[in-house]
Amino acid sequence: MQGCHQPLRTGRYRLLMTISKLTNATLPIWRQTFYDYITLTKPRVVSLLLFTTLAAMFITPAGAPPWHLVAWTLIGGYLMAGGANAVNMALDNDIDRRMGRTSKRPVPSGRITPRQACAFGLVLAGLSLLVFLLFVNWLTAMLAVAGFLYYTVIYTKLLKRNTWQNIVIGGGAGAIPPMIGWAATSGQLSLVPLVLFAIVFYWTPPHFWALALLKREDYAAAGVPMLPVVAGNDETARQILLYSFGMFALTLVLVPVQAMGSIYLTGAIALGIRFLWLAWRVNREHTRHSALKLYVFSLHYLFALFAVMMADRILL
Repeated sequence: MQGCHQPLRTGRYRLLMTISKLTNATLPIWRQTFYDYITLTKPRVVSLLLFTTLAAMFITPAGAPPWHLVAWTLIGGYLMAGGANAVNMALDNDIDRRMGRTSKRPVPSGRITPRQACAFGLVLAGLSLLVFLLFVNWLTAMLAVAGFLYYTVIYTKLLKRNTWQNIVIGGGAGAIPPMIGWAATSGQLSLVPLVLFAIVFYWTPPHFWALALLKREDYAAAGVPMLPVVAGNDETARQILLYSFGMFALTLVLVPVQAMGSIYLTGAIALGIRFLWLAWRVNREHTRHSALKLYVFSLHYLFALFAVMMADRILL
């Protein structure tokens, strides 16, 4: 990759700089510890998962759910996803120490031990299971546990260090939250939540491979067989474009199955065309700038797509 080496001054960049300053500042021990345990849950990552959960709750045939159900579902979702992230950080401690963007995390920096992080994650997962069983329903509890095991065992332990398909197969973990939201409101699963699962599943490789293009040296140093490390940047860019087309096609499936209407169709086409354009630029230009543009937009894309789903159901 070549071209722009100046980081874009986006809101995300400014947030990262602020967090970095806070981390490097001298804080009271209790405050630093509290901050570190919150960091273990990866709040920014979880926020995207929770939004897909929330949106799915509002688009079922059952209509708008009661707010207490929404609250308990999101609390349970944060606890389970945060617990999985904490266990992931404990298991990936050796990798994180060798990567620039992760070396200052609480575990590789030595502020929290892997054992403490793992115990914290398991406690959060246990609390989440209780929340889902007591205040939501058993199906959401089972889906949440499946997501936890998928991320911590299938992705982190079995796939991440052993195959470039780690992100492809492992993307299923992040695709489960919309199914949880649907099951929380309707009490069952159907074709639509499976399509939502597939959309997020196909979104994951272009999103993470764009990041992997930017952090190829980090992954190589850590011995993680991400696609750019194994097959090179050109093949990664080609795969990004192919998966982007697959994702776009899946977003349109919600219309013929009569789950979504004209508002969603307009939004999905507009967002999808922008995503495809940025993926095409990555495939053609092979620059850091194009990869960064796609990575940043991919975050906004998923938020926007699920927001359009909610708008379609609420306004029509």
